[in-house]
This record gives sequence, structure tokens and C-alpha cells, in this order.
Amino acid sequence: MSEIDQKPSERWERRTVGEVVTFQRGFDITKAEQSDGPFPVISSSGPTSTHNVYKVPAPGVIIGRKGSLGGVYFSGTDFWPHDTTLWIKDFHGNDPKFVFYWLQTLGLGHYDVGAANPTLNRNHLHLLPTKIPSLPTQLKIAAVLTDYDDLIENNTHRIKLLEEMAQRVYREWFVDFRYPGDEGVPLVDSELGLIPEGWKTGTMGEVLEALESGSRPKGGIDPFERGVPSVGAENVLGLGRYDFGREKFVSTSFFEQLRKGRVVSGDVVLYKDGAYIGRVSLFRDGFPHDECAVNEHVFILRTNGRLSQSMMYFWLADSGNRDRVRSLNANSAQPGINQEKLRSLTLVMPPPGLVQHFTERVEPMLAMLFNLARSSLVLKNARDFLLPRLVSGAVDISDLSIALPEVAA
Repeated sequence: MSEIDQKPSERWERRTVGEVVTFQRGFDITKAEQSDGPFPVISSSGPTSTHNVYKVPAPGVIIGRKGSLGGVYFSGTDFWPHDTTLWIKDFHGNDPKFVFYWLQTLGLGHYDVGAANPTLNRNHLHLLPTKIPSLPTQLKIAAVLTDYDDLIENNTHRIKLLEEMAQRVYREWFVDFRYPGDEGVPLVDSELGLIPEGWKTGTMGEVLEALESGSRPKGGIDPFERGVPSVGAENVLGLGRYDFGREKFVSTSFFEQLRKGRVVSGDVVLYKDGAYIGRVSLFRDGFPHDECAVNEHVFILRTNGRLSQSMMYFWLADSGNRDRVRSLNANSAQPGINQEKLRSLTLVMPPPGLVQHFTERVEPMLAMLFNLARSSLVLKNARDFLLPRLVSGAVDISDLSIALPEVAA
């Protein structure tokens, strides 16, 4: 059989992982030893801090060695790989960006050799059999997948800017009291300090129509269930951001029987216990899902119209109020915040007309933000579908004409 007649995957060269790359253990460094600087410190869970000194020049590929196993990270800048990682000391002439994608298909997390603490052994990894294409094909595969990642990153940047714009409007109007029509309105004393005359104070309970959390099936989540997404505290990252990789599911029959905890468009969700109490998000317009529920670690908040859903989100997202929410857990023997304490929080209530004005002002920003979030999800799913097929040769692009990035001399 000639090379032309071979399937793409049959033209891939058979190698061991150690013939493709050489792993090296990272370098120990404590938080106290780090000084803020331009170089990322990359641990087994990814970039976690910065330092003013680097150990490895860019480009770099790093994998989680201890604790969080198998996560693969690419660094386009000089970096410090933490002792909990393995970094690639030698690419043996292979393209670093392709290697970054290729490693994601190997299921490295399954090669745990630790007893009490999950651990990867680089000597074991080096012996694993694999296949790899020629360098020109590597460059084409990397270029296609990088285009997807660049589009996702661009959307992420725009999402951040849109949220900052809307948050700035919120703070200007409802924290600094520089709102439309503020001219000549005096500030008067209240239990929350000085507020504009005519504004009122109240409690969360007075503005909420629903405050509820969800549940999970007796016996816990079935790890093999792929029914309806069950949103946990670990999934809630922020506005237009959601961790799909750690998602769990409940059966459709369980979901349909839920009386509380089913998400509808416009719901504000609040992380109510665990390590990140007070983290908040807004779900709407089919993001993160058209249909999902929350579990017992997440609150759903729905207002009764005295405040809008968007204003409730920005109130909870404001740093001062987030600290107040977190303080509800300060003296609790059982970690977490309960409904009674959350309902008792006091807040300033602007006139209804100003609430409506604010909602109309930020609505175009939020609509665009969630459109970008949905677009990123489509791009991510397409990339994740293509990645193993491109890397394995199941989809052949070796003969396609693809513009490749220029490599610096």
C-alpha cells in the first residue's frame, strides 16, 4: 500500500511519549518566597500567582503532576513551573502548541501512581505508546485549534469589559449616588448611612419573591448519569462564565419532580457554602443551559419587582455587599449561609423609575454579554469535537492550505 493510499492515522509515526517530549519535574516555591512580577507561577491547577523570576523560557507546556492530575497548560511567556507539575524540557523538534493539544487527548489523569495523594511519574509517562504526525501537519493542526481558542479568548475579554461597564453604571448610580436627576437632591441619614432623599431602606426579604436551593437524589449523584445538568457551587464562576468540565447530572425523571431549584432565564444564583461563599452569577438566554437545576449548595434568587434581576446581581456582585454576605457565615458552626440570614440583609431601595431606568440601561450590555457566552460555548464544543479527531488523524488536514503563524527567528 502506497503512502497516498494509507489512511491519515496510518501515516502517523508510532512513538513513545518519551520520544516525542521529555518531561521534567517543576521547582518548589512557597507563597512567601514569591514576589509579584510578570512571570506566571503554574501549579497543577494552572496559573495561580506570579513571581519576579522565571525558571523556564517560553513557549512552555506544563501538566499537573501532583494533586490535580493531567491538566495541560500552555505558557506563551517565560514562567515558573511549580513542584506540583511536570514541564517539557525538550520538545524533540515537535511544535509546542501541537504538543499542548496532543497531551490533552492522552488521558494523563488515569496514570496515577500515588497512594494517598494522586501523583504522575514522568518515567512511566515516557514509556506510553502514541502516534504523532509530521511537523508540517502538526503546525496545521495547531493553527486550526488555536484559531478556536483565540476566538474564545477574545469573547472572554469582551465579556469582562461588558460586565465592567455595567458594574460601573451600578456603582455610579447606587453607590456614589451620581444618577440621572440627582441634581439638587440632598442626602439624608438612614440606617445604612447617607442616602438620597426619597430613597428607602429595606431587607432582602422584602424584595425577594423566591429564595430557594435545590437537591440531589438520595444516595448522591450517579457519576454515569447524563440527564439534566445539576449546577453546584463548583460550576458558578461569574457572569457569562461557567465550569462545564466539573458538571454533574440528575435523571430527567428526578428533574421533573423537583418543586424547587429549577433554573429559569433571569435567575440570580449564589454560592452559599464552601470555599467561595458569596460568588454570584446570572443565568439567562439559554446560558449555561436551556434546562438545568441547582443543588443544595446554591441559592436561586428571584425578585418581586421592587428590584430587577440584573440589579440584584450587581448588588450581590459589589465587593462591599459580597463581604456582607460572606460575613453571615462568620460565627457559624456549620459552614454556609442560611435563608433567614440572607433575607435579613439590609439594602437601599431606589425609586421604581430609577430601577427601571438602570435595567433598561444595562440590558443591551447583558444581552451582548450572554450572546458572546453562548458563542464561546459553541466554539468550545466544536474545538473539543475536532481536537481528538485532528490529533489522531481521523480528520486529515495535511493536504489543506492553511495560513501558519510566522515563527520568530
